[in-house]
Amino acid sequence: MKKIGLLINPIAGMGGRVGLKGTDGADIIKLAQERGAIPESSPKAIKALKQLLPLRDELLFLVAQGSMGEMAVREVGLRYDVVYEAGAETHSVDSIQLLDKFRAMDVELVLFAGGDGTAGDVAKGIGLSIPVVGIPTGVKIHSPVFAITPEAAGQLALDYLMDSVLGLIEKEVIDIEETAFRRDEIVTEVFGYLTVPDNEAQLQNLKSPSPQDEADAQVSAALQVIDEMEDGVYYIVGSGSTTSRVLEELRIIGTQLGVDIIKDGELVAKDVYETEIMTIIGDQPTKLIVTPMGGQGYLFGRGNQQLSDKVLARIEKEDIIIVSTHGKINTLYGRPLWVYTGDAAIDEKLSGYYKIVLGYGRYAIYKVTAP
Repeated sequence: MKKIGLLINPIAGMGGRVGLKGTDGADIIKLAQERGAIPESSPKAIKALKQLLPLRDELLFLVAQGSMGEMAVREVGLRYDVVYEAGAETHSVDSIQLLDKFRAMDVELVLFAGGDGTAGDVAKGIGLSIPVVGIPTGVKIHSPVFAITPEAAGQLALDYLMDSVLGLIEKEVIDIEETAFRRDEIVTEVFGYLTVPDNEAQLQNLKSPSPQDEADAQVSAALQVIDEMEDGVYYIVGSGSTTSRVLEELRIIGTQLGVDIIKDGELVAKDVYETEIMTIIGDQPTKLIVTPMGGQGYLFGRGNQQLSDKVLARIEKEDIIIVSTHGKINTLYGRPLWVYTGDAAIDEKLSGYYKIVLGYGRYAIYKVTAP
């Protein structure tokens, strides 16, 4: 019987749809709940765990009670033992103490569901001592210790447990300081390293920022987008330095790391979240300006969870404007752009080929698909 440690951060990802860029701190969690946030982590962890059903009779999951793991494995129908009891509200210290249990009980693999903050706890708790697979459920998911989707995380774990020749590789854990992030600043720090099964097809890449020398290309692309704007149409401007150039050229003070709405060259609302977006646009003509995440290639589902499946259901595919630079596209090495909203029907609707704005009068045709 193989022992597998499972750690679920129950609050990870709750801030995404409601525009809070993370869930660090009790006040932020409370605000997220007031804005209608719902748990994201357990449902996504369940998607990963279902991939392990072929080994149901060979695995024993060691979990914390309730939402930190027990509820998920019970729902999937996997064998488990509760080895840690947390309070009604879980904290980082609960994760560390659970990880101590995993180390003492000689688990073969740790599955953890959360974001970069959770990955930092795992790095602190077990370091390189136990292989891990990160299930992406958080708002900030920049570290390359995560699989590209929850389903891919489960498949990666399955492959590792079934294939003794699948090697291991060390990957860095990075996190963005949330307080600075909410000020529209990016302050990153390396928290450590974790060992993950070596399958680059299922692991996400480290997020890469746009190089300074691409500033002129960003401005050129922004001017093309502006020249094509229509009167009387709402434009939702997604997060990223490339899209923020559109606002800068319009002399609009928006938010580089959030989502803004403009109309007729004026700011309608700044740093909006899911329900605000839907309330503002209603059934009015609306277009969406987005840029891929550098290095990872996500168009939707990473860093812009405000643009949820509910929001995207109101946007037609032909009304999505993708703006990028050659440099950002080159970091993908031919891989398609990815969309992962959690709704397969929306992912299918948004898949296909798009004309990407690369500069003034410069375009490229590129494929978008679900991972």
